[in-house]
Amino acid sequence: MSEFAAVRPAPAAAAQGFLGRARRSPALIAGVVLMTLLVLVAVLAPWLATHDPNAQNLTAGLLAPSPEHLFGTDQLGRDIFSRVLHAASTDLRIAVLAAILPFLTGVLLGLVSGYFGGRLDYVIGRIVDTIIAFPFYVIVISIVFAVGAGEGGIYAAFAIVGWVGYARVVRATTASMRASGWVIAARGGGLSDRRVILRHILPNALPQAVVLLMTEIVLIMVAIVTLGYLGLGVQPPTPDWGTMIADGQPFVTTKWWISALPGFAVIYTGIALSLLGDGLADAWRVK
Repeated sequence: MSEFAAVRPAPAAAAQGFLGRARRSPALIAGVVLMTLLVLVAVLAPWLATHDPNAQNLTAGLLAPSPEHLFGTDQLGRDIFSRVLHAASTDLRIAVLAAILPFLTGVLLGLVSGYFGGRLDYVIGRIVDTIIAFPFYVIVISIVFAVGAGEGGIYAAFAIVGWVGYARVVRATTASMRASGWVIAARGGGLSDRRVILRHILPNALPQAVVLLMTEIVLIMVAIVTLGYLGLGVQPPTPDWGTMIADGQPFVTTKWWISALPGFAVIYTGIALSLLGDGLADAWRVK
């Protein structure tokens, strides 16, 4: 057990190293600031919105940005600024909820597959290879089309295909640590497989999974916007960035703000999550 204690870093030292690197990471700081602003906008949308996001005024349709309507109005006279704010709440909530189950499933299967190996590892590996063989967005769109448009279809699609990335990353990390000296020492000390996995392997595999989670949320956000654009995502009248972009497409050459401003919100969210993921990778020094 002395070998295990000597090789494995002390939790306090590891935490101090992470916090020190986090404070020196411009990407992480920028990502945290941008994501904090986005979350605040999403939470405070009912109070920040200047109009009812679903209120129609056909006599005030396609108005240019002005003090009365900061982002202008769409073809139905709805205030785009208010709809963009409420869409942030909708899309961010769906993206986070859609990422939770795949994250937990992928981490669990990756740990079990990498630690025990054998037939279970073979079966999980073949399932992962089969799903990865198909284009990601083609599978997602097909599942949503089969299950039905709306939030339920989005959750079902990512629950089915979203876990494979986490399983591959965690499986590789777990398999590489399975034969390491400190894991062997932990087993020799009488610890059960469950305790070794949860206490000693999971903390070392989790950083890679969390970094991947930031990237996956970006992909989910893009998928939500794409599905909304195709009419398979969030259904009207609930504000959604993808639906708003689609609504402005017929007027893109003359009333550019209808599609461009929700598009800028999508780009902002992608940049914020990407910086957050890169910063976490730097702070954890994920190899």
